[in-house]
Parts: sequence; structure tokens; C-alpha cells
Amino acid sequence: MLNINVEKYREDLIRDIKKLVSINSVTDKSETNAPFGKGIKRTLAECLDIAKSLGFKTYMDPEGYYGYADIGQGDTLFAILGHLDVVPADDKDNWICPPFEPALIEDKLYGRGTQDDKGPTLAAMYGMKALLDMNINIKKRVRFIFGTDEETLWRGINKYMEKEEKPSFGFSPDSMFPLIHAEKGLLQLKLTGTGSNNIEIHAGSAFNAVPDKASFKTSDIEKAKRIITKHNFEYKVEGDAITILGNASHAAKPENGINAISRLCIILDELGMENNSIKFISRVINETYNGDNIVDKWRDVSGKLTLNVGKLDITPEEEVISIDVRIPVTYKKEEFAEKLADQAKKYNLLYEEFDYLHSIYLPIDNELIIKLRKVIEEQTDLDSTPLTSGGATYARSMENCVAFGAVFPGKPKTEHQTNEFIDVNDLMKSVEIYAHAIYELLN
Repeated sequence: MLNINVEKYREDLIRDIKKLVSINSVTDKSETNAPFGKGIKRTLAECLDIAKSLGFKTYMDPEGYYGYADIGQGDTLFAILGHLDVVPADDKDNWICPPFEPALIEDKLYGRGTQDDKGPTLAAMYGMKALLDMNINIKKRVRFIFGTDEETLWRGINKYMEKEEKPSFGFSPDSMFPLIHAEKGLLQLKLTGTGSNNIEIHAGSAFNAVPDKASFKTSDIEKAKRIITKHNFEYKVEGDAITILGNASHAAKPENGINAISRLCIILDELGMENNSIKFISRVINETYNGDNIVDKWRDVSGKLTLNVGKLDITPEEEVISIDVRIPVTYKKEEFAEKLADQAKKYNLLYEEFDYLHSIYLPIDNELIIKLRKVIEEQTDLDSTPLTSGGATYARSMENCVAFGAVFPGKPKTEHQTNEFIDVNDLMKSVEIYAHAIYELLN
């Protein structure tokens, strides 16, 4: 077993994470000279500069879709895949620090992207750096691949897989320890209608985030307040506007949050609002997260189906419900889509698929799984039994790849949430684990 001292990298790692987190890398469709916006392109360039300073050879796609950093030599290419884009941070007033001004407070590094996925990506890079500084013989080629729109449509990593050499195996530091060997299918869809002249709503920021607030205006504040109080929903009033308050969460585990859009629609439906989207959310989805009103209790080895209403937009011209669904690995997307489309049609809403990522499943006797479990057992006291997840990581983008860390069991998963943070002591332990994992996989 290697004796690896990772503590000497603590200050440098924190410094470099702050560099990346300080750049707002939310997808910006308004930019014309960068595929996903100047912020993401700047973050990619900064990350490659960091990699170069650590001893890697780097490459940036001329259009800015992806970049990578290489070390080692040989015929076999082993990849570590991370993403540099982040979800929006619209609730800036509720953060302990501004989301793009990272701060270290009581051994917790706060900021959008610290946990998802800038912090873990750099932790894995520093694990490789530790091996380089020990003059370990690198018998394979190691490539860190940096994607740029994982939180939306995966065009960056897909462009890489179209144009570049495909790795033989790898992992993505974008989930939990010990490791994830099964990820549900991820379906993102829109239900669209003709719009409404009676109400205008813009709520939620992303398919894959449980919205924590949703507002509407009404001329009958008191009646609305009586209905809200009856349901025991949290809310606040400002003039003629009422904001329903929920609790943010990642859409992979929507049951950990409270969906403010669903609660908003329940209230508006009881207020007599004549709108198809409002009625559909209130009566079909309601506050359930499992889609049982659409399909009958879908669950398998990867867990149960989950469903999240991430956005609702109603204008006089159009209404759009944006929904994120995580489908158990043994079920077919087409069956769910057909049943949902049939339900939506009853409310004059049309089904439109936005994006789909197929499920993945690696058996526990896979060599990659065996080696990563060995590292976990040697470096921690964790149960190394592989987990399943509703999350969607870059492990899906290639064969023979799994999600591996960086959040430890029992520790807060703050990705996509207000006050996202990563525990720095856990971060340093993950650097050590990644160093041992890379060493094991190189041999």
C-alpha cells in the first residue's frame, strides 16, 4: 500500500477550487462566440491552466465544447470525467456567501460548484498530482476530460466522444462513495399548451432542481391565505403577490425537497384558476414524487421511479411544464412516455421529449468495480457494496465507467441547493482515495 501525504496540497487545492467557483459557469444561451457562454469557456480555460501547472499536457476544443489533460504513456487510455458547468443560483440573498464568491467557513468551502462538480474534479486531479510527485511509473495514459454542459444537454461530452479517442475505462467523481454501479434512465420532457390571459407565472430554474419558491399575483389575498393555511404550506406576501415556499433538492432525490411549483398549483386550482397546466400539476402530479398516478409503482434493483416538476412558465402565448423523470434500469422510457402523453392529452397538453440519457448497470464482478471496492476497503471503514442512483453522471457517456465519490455516506449532499458546500477534511480524504484508486487502476 502506498504511503501518500495529501495534506501538503490542502491550501493549493482550496485556492484552485476557489478560482473555478469564482467564475459563473451557468449555461448562457445568449452568447454567440462560445457554445454555452463566456463563463463556461473561461472556466474551461482556467481549469486547463491549473492542469498544466500540475504537470499535465492539455488540449482545448477550438469551439470550446470540451477540454482534456493528459499524463502517462501506453496503449490503454484511462479517463476521469468531470464537468465544469453549474446550475443557476437564483436565491443569492439566502446564501451564507455570494454563490460565486467562495468562502471557507469552519472547514466548509461554500460556493456554487464546490460539490458539483468543480471541487471533486480538482480533488481527483490532485490525487494524480500526488502520484506524479512520488515518481510513480505511469504505465497507462490517464486523461481528465472536462465537460461543459452536463447540467443541460451533454453536448460537450457528446462532442468529445464523437471526435476524440474513447477511453477503455474510467470513473466520474460526481456522486458518492463507495461507488455507483447503476444509474436510472433520465428523461427530461416538456408539456406544452396554448397559454393563458388570466395569469402569468415563471417559476423554477432547471429541470433537475426541485424549486424552492413559486409566486403568483391575486386580487383576493385573504382567500388565498385561507387555502394556503388549510394546507399548512409556508408562504410570504408582498403587496398583491404571494410566494409559496418549498425546499430545494436535486431532482435525483426529489423526496428530499418540497416542490413549490406543485404547491402553487394546488392553491391556484382551489382558487378556481382555469388553466390546463395548473390543473394537470395539481390533479395528476400533486405533491407525489413517484409518478404513481401515471405508472403503477415502478421500482427495481435501482430503486423507484421519481418525478420532478422543475419549471413552470405560463404566458398569454404559451404554457410549458418542464419535468425531470428518473426511470428504473429495467423499465422502458417509451412505456412511461406513452402513459404520460395520454394523461397530458386530457388537459390539452402536448408531450415533447427534451432529452434522454439511457440507464447504466455494471455487475459487481466487473474488474473496475472490484478494484474500486478494494481501494474503499483499504482506505476507509465504509461498506464497499456498490450503490444505485437516480443521478445522471458522465459515467453514462462511455462503456466501463462508474461514478466514484466524492461525497461520503451520511454527509450532506448540497449540490443544486442554496449554500452548496464541500467539507474540506472530506475533500482531502477523497484526494487520498483518488490517488490510491488511480494507482490501482494503472496496474
